[in-house]
Amino acid sequence: MKRPANSSRRGHAGVALLEVLISVLLFSLGVLGLIGLQARAINLSIDAEDRNRAALIANDIAATMWTTRTVSLNAATWTARARNPQAGGLPDANVAITSDATTNTADIVITWRPPQRATDEPSRLTTRVTLPPSP
Repeated sequence: MKRPANSSRRGHAGVALLEVLISVLLFSLGVLGLIGLQARAINLSIDAEDRNRAALIANDIAATMWTTRTVSLNAATWTARARNPQAGGLPDANVAITSDATTNTADIVITWRPPQRATDEPSRLTTRVTLPPSP
């Protein structure tokens, strides 16, 4: 009995299609991984921008202390400014200024809560300002 010539091809039928489907699956998993990586990079970029804005606000407070030569400032005024989005504010910001007039030092604590973060712990930036004694 003779075998038909195309019987060896029947064993390989669909192998190329299976290889293509597996390669498409692997490619789509790679693309999904890149999308997740990009989303994480965007969140880290937003966190870095918020830290930069908090540092700028703390720098403004310190500059005001140096120009007025006092460590006693109204924290409520600075909290309102830190929450103002038109003035480069932060989401749900709070400014606390603890000053000691005897040593001419002040601790500036800026806290904020980014909306994209799932944790309940706010971000925090702390700065200490020490003014020289008055002449």
